[in-house]
Parts: sequence; C-alpha cells; structure tokens
Amino acid sequence: MGQKATNVHWHTGVVSQQDRAAILGQCGATLWFTGLSGSGKSTVAVALEHALAKRGKLSYRLDGDNIRLGINNNLGFSAEDRTENIRRVGEISKLMVDAGVIVLSSFISPYAEDRDTVRTLHHDSDMEFIEIFVDCPLSAAEARDPKGLYKKARAGEIKQFTGIDAPYEAPAKPELHLHSDQQSLATEVDLILNLLIEKGLLSCPTISDLSAQISTLPEGSNA
Repeated sequence: MGQKATNVHWHTGVVSQQDRAAILGQCGATLWFTGLSGSGKSTVAVALEHALAKRGKLSYRLDGDNIRLGINNNLGFSAEDRTENIRRVGEISKLMVDAGVIVLSSFISPYAEDRDTVRTLHHDSDMEFIEIFVDCPLSAAEARDPKGLYKKARAGEIKQFTGIDAPYEAPAKPELHLHSDQQSLATEVDLILNLLIEKGLLSCPTISDLSAQISTLPEGSNA
C-alpha cells in the first residue's frame, strides 16, 4: 500500500445533513444487520428496503457479497481483512447517512470491537447507528445453508469460517434483537419499521434558510 496522505482536511459545504434530510423527508441512519451466515440478514434487509420504498422512503442496501465484489475485492477473510472490510463499510455508510439515506448494512461482522468502531464513527458525527442482531442458532443457519458454505467449511474447503472455526461475538446490547428462526419475515420488518418511527427517522425535519447560507459561500474552493 502507498503512503498515507497527510495534508488533507474535511471540506464542509453550506448544505447541511439536516437540509438534505428535509429535502428527502426522512433522516439518514445506518441499520447494521449482524449475525451468522444464513441467519437471514440479507433477506430481512431486502424486505425492509421494499417496505420503505412503498412508504416513499429512500434506502440502500450494502450487502457483504456485493461489497466484496467491488470496493473490497482485494480483501480476504483474515481477522485483519475482516476489520478493514467493516471499517470501509462504516465509512461508506457514514457518507450515505450524511446524504440522508437510510443505509441497510448486512454483514456478519463477527467482532464486537469492529462494530463498536463503526458505531463510534457515526456517533462522533451525530449520526444514527442502529445495531440489529439477526439471531439464529448455528444449527438452524447450517440447515438453511443457502450458499453451501457450511458444507464446504465442514469439509475443510473453507478456512476461518464464522461459527465453525472462527468466532462470532454476539452483540451485548443491540437496539433490536430479532430471532429469525422464530419470527416471520413480516414480523421482523414490522419491528424495524416501528423502531424507525419511534426514533422519528421517517419524518421530515424543518429545512434551514439555504439562501442565507449560500450567500456566504466562499469563492475558489477546491473540489
């Protein structure tokens, strides 16, 4: 990897996070779905995205496989690479929250420290972070095995597979604890929607006076 840039500074514009939220009629937030492979993280995120779209709310899914096919295609599954994978996703999520989007991040994210790092990243910028534990017993997740990964892990074809020969650290105090082996998908989606409503994330804040802010915009800013 090349040398890290040092002479860089965050450039703040005149349109605030609150302004963008008012335009969209919603507040940005990251919903972080964590759980074993096959627990149902992606399934509930897809269903929630659909439910939010029907309500006229903008959300976007960041899925483990999708991210590893693109921006994180240079990462493996070592502890270090898993940490970097989650760090990058946390930064992407934060940018999208700043844009007013409800981000649905579905990642095994087995290490509590990594998830806490992403939470702190959001809270330090006054952004909402909601950890959703999609709980599912290993036996049930392995019985589903939609990608055949557990079978390969048991056969030794996949090393460091979470739940088999690599640990999963369950959240101690998630904002929402789902039980995908006991609850229906509709129930899970309703529980999440109710939480978003309780937190006021699906309502429209008051927009600030943009014309006054734009009049103070400095000239010659760098892109």
